[in-house]
Amino acid sequence: MNPPISSPTLSVGLFGIGLDTYWPQFQGLKERLLGYQKQISDRIAAGGVRVVDAGLVDNPEKARVAASLLRREEVDLVFLYVSTYALSSTVLPVVQQTRVPVVVLNLQPVAQLDYEKFNALGDRGVMTGIWLEHCQACSCPEIASVFNRAGISYHLVSGHLQDEAAWSEIGDWVGAARVAAAMRTNRVGVLGHYYCGMLDVYSDMTQQAAVFGNHFELLEMCELHQLREAVTPGQIEDKTRQFQNSFDVTPDCPAAELQRAAKTSCALDSLIARHRLGSLAYYYESLPGNPYQEIATSVIAGNTLLTGRHVPVAGEYEIKNVQAMKILDCFGAGGSFSELYLADFKDDVVYLGHDGPAHFAIAQGPVKLVPLPVYHGKPGRGLSIQMTVRHGPVTLLSVVQRGDGTLLLLFAEGESVSGPILQIGNTNSRYRFAPGAKRFLNEWSKAGPAHHCAIGLGHLGAKIEKLGALLKIQTLRIG
Repeated sequence: MNPPISSPTLSVGLFGIGLDTYWPQFQGLKERLLGYQKQISDRIAAGGVRVVDAGLVDNPEKARVAASLLRREEVDLVFLYVSTYALSSTVLPVVQQTRVPVVVLNLQPVAQLDYEKFNALGDRGVMTGIWLEHCQACSCPEIASVFNRAGISYHLVSGHLQDEAAWSEIGDWVGAARVAAAMRTNRVGVLGHYYCGMLDVYSDMTQQAAVFGNHFELLEMCELHQLREAVTPGQIEDKTRQFQNSFDVTPDCPAAELQRAAKTSCALDSLIARHRLGSLAYYYESLPGNPYQEIATSVIAGNTLLTGRHVPVAGEYEIKNVQAMKILDCFGAGGSFSELYLADFKDDVVYLGHDGPAHFAIAQGPVKLVPLPVYHGKPGRGLSIQMTVRHGPVTLLSVVQRGDGTLLLLFAEGESVSGPILQIGNTNSRYRFAPGAKRFLNEWSKAGPAHHCAIGLGHLGAKIEKLGALLKIQTLRIG
């Protein structure tokens, strides 16, 4: 999976810190430190990030200039490179005035100083300059102390410039910042109404917007109906061909159902484009014979296509879960709509799946489009998706609204494993979790999520924890 094509370009600020008193004392020190800072800037930029490098801040006056630049460039995240010892008075103004999350980079030039070569230099002045080139750790407690006392949240990465573990952590911070920025610019469509009685699903959209920064666009069924009535036979033919190319359309799918689903899919595409939506939560029942029920019973194929094209669609009006799906999709992991199905205590696995739209881009094998004689718990009948999530590492994510109104990112890392699945025209897969099926079920449920969750490829826990830190909400790992 690749991140959504429409992801906004992330702007990251970078500034190094030093002490101007050192430069006339130790020849070449400043130039070497600037060279290390350029290595950092180049490597971050290589990930498709716009880096605003504010240079080496070595006195309070330069701190204010750097802060002005980073503010003006509207960076989403700041990396503070500790290049050598620096006074905290040169650090605090930048972070105070920029007012975005800051990650302190405690990165030495090398993993280990060549002590024998160093001590053989003989010139204590030269030796002191080389030591200062490697004394990044010296400033970290001072910076932390001042940030703690100033009430500034920060994060710290320690290592060296060739340390792949440190660079992986930096990459996770960049990825989390990219997702946070994508969520801020996301327009979430909300169509229809809640499934009556699903109290766990009901969401506070104000709180969601306050945390994620997204916009909610409340949509009308009559608009979707109008768009559907305007669909041409040629568009239906093209969409039916897209179904054939994207799905394994089983022979028992009636031609009339394919055309009905294709017509609705075309209308959904138009609705998404008209309102510039990046995700959609929907549910509707209507009454038998009403044209709105014709729409509600024919959306699954089209919504599955949208989900696979980075516009996640959640059924049952599950706003919290479409946020989770969008987060996973922005991480490039997919994000398929799921719920607990059953447990296999003999094989120690848990089944998760759902009817309705799925993320066809993360499937194991073909994605089947099949007819259902009845939609369980919902009106009507029509076409549905039979799919299994790709075998290998996966992450479950739920956006939890707690009793005090605050949000929590609940997640669990596991494995999608092979074995028999339920051939009922639904997405469903077998998952194994380190705590075992019983403990996983107990701990996941007691965390208080809605009964829906999103599933994405890969183990994303470290990234999700960093996203929570940037959004200033708690995260909880199960297992």
